[in-house]
Amino acid sequence: MHIIATAGHVDHGKSTLVRALTGTDPDRLTEEKERGLTIDLGFAFTDLSSGRKLSFIDVPGHIRFIKNMLAGVGGVDACLFVVAATEGWKPQSEEHLRILELLGIRHGVIALTQIGLVDDELAQLAHMDVEERIEDSFLEGAEIIPVDSLAGTGIDALRESLDRLTESVPTANNNKRPRLWIDRAFAATGAGSVVTGTLTGGRLRVDDEVALVPGNTTARIRAIQTQSESRTKIDPGHRVALNLANVDYQELGRGIALVFSEQWHRTQKFDAEIRILPDLNHDVSRRGAYSLYVGSGEWPVKIRVLGPNRLMPGSDGHVRIFLPENLPLLPGDRFVLRESGRDETIGGGQVLDVDPVLKASEAQPDLSVERVVAEREWVTVGELERLTGVPAKPVLGNWVASEAVVAALEEEVRSLVEQAGPLGLDVALLDERQRLAINNLQEVEVSDGRVKSIDQEDILVDHPILNELEKDLFSPNQPAQSSREELRGLLQRGLVVQNEGVFFAASAIDQASIRVAQLLQDKPEGVTVAEIRDALNTTRKFALPICAVLDNTGITRRRDDLRIAGPRLPKL
Repeated sequence: MHIIATAGHVDHGKSTLVRALTGTDPDRLTEEKERGLTIDLGFAFTDLSSGRKLSFIDVPGHIRFIKNMLAGVGGVDACLFVVAATEGWKPQSEEHLRILELLGIRHGVIALTQIGLVDDELAQLAHMDVEERIEDSFLEGAEIIPVDSLAGTGIDALRESLDRLTESVPTANNNKRPRLWIDRAFAATGAGSVVTGTLTGGRLRVDDEVALVPGNTTARIRAIQTQSESRTKIDPGHRVALNLANVDYQELGRGIALVFSEQWHRTQKFDAEIRILPDLNHDVSRRGAYSLYVGSGEWPVKIRVLGPNRLMPGSDGHVRIFLPENLPLLPGDRFVLRESGRDETIGGGQVLDVDPVLKASEAQPDLSVERVVAEREWVTVGELERLTGVPAKPVLGNWVASEAVVAALEEEVRSLVEQAGPLGLDVALLDERQRLAINNLQEVEVSDGRVKSIDQEDILVDHPILNELEKDLFSPNQPAQSSREELRGLLQRGLVVQNEGVFFAASAIDQASIRVAQLLQDKPEGVTVAEIRDALNTTRKFALPICAVLDNTGITRRRDDLRIAGPRLPKL
């Protein structure tokens, strides 16, 4: 499937030509048929002799409907540029050509229409004029086919030319990130809400849940059609009609995109490169009322020129564009900028950064993924793909960063370990990336929740605090307040236990559990705290926290004022 947009001045026969090529009249509105004037987008399709399928988007040529034209030419593969031999190149011919160039279209065929209404000499002059007009444009060297749509003259030759064109035009890429900009929405009898658009980026399936952006609405795809055929799935590069469930068609409209929400960054501000048209008679600055055309939509925007205060006609530059709503954009998306007050196209270009983090005075946007990473230092794989559209490999856990940033983090962790001293660094004090960086450091190890140098002597072995606690297991002298760091290490290793601020050697609990087991042999119905206190030859001050530890570890269970056997009571 290839999608071709018509382009050209009003009354040069675009719709008549599409009807001759496809058998379908793209003018679907009553007003269009009555006035003989294309007002809105029209659609038709045909099969070429090679078997390739071709969809046409017929756009209006009148200046008053330029926004409808712009809604139809985003995302097409090539153009069928129409110039009437009777009138030759006209103002809208020039504007449509510049718009197509700004949108990045690089392939096309030219139809020299109404050829039956001129003699051979005028036809040759018209042909020469078109050749001159398209010099230095993407259409330079394109085939120019003389046709008479009503008489059928040249239609077969034009179909063959379109077949050759589509053979050289690349097909749409499947990046597994579908996006469909709605260019038409309506209610179908018995079906509900239906939208049409050109699918790009990835595949859609029946029953997929899609987000409608801008906005917070979601919908389910109930049915899919392309070229009047029902499908259960559809790949990018097709004109598509989607029957949507769970949404009213009045909530839908031109400029809304259907996407998988989790795949897209939504932006109200982006940096872009822009080319200013050379035939403007004024500079471009932040002053002015501008309209942005991207996807199938039109939005009033503000702009900020990056670098100089203004851009000259014919120049290239960078701008920051501020949107009134969040849009699902990607670097590489093409746009057109018009000035509303003067009602003229001033330029266009491509999106470079959908989430600029630097001030406008410092920004130097480009399409580099490395720049996006460098400006943020750290970015997750998922967020980076949403910002750039490019899958990336993580360098640390799920994070992407430059080699220099990772090296700086590793050095930071080394320094923290050194400052922590012989006990090592508590892992709980580190953030996620610092903990991940530990795995890159061969000179450190993690033990009992602490990071320390692998050649660091273990000062907790035979530690004085533990020795002091073991002198009197059940009535131990309590450690000094100055020993809290060492105590934390002993607790983490399980050499010391505590309850309610009272500390014991772990061996005290082991011995206490044996003595309680002995008591429960004689009194299986349960023993009191006082009986445990006497068995341990201690005081209530120490007996209560010991009993609490026994309860918490499952050695005993509390039943009213008694302790009975728990599941972990030692067997004697």
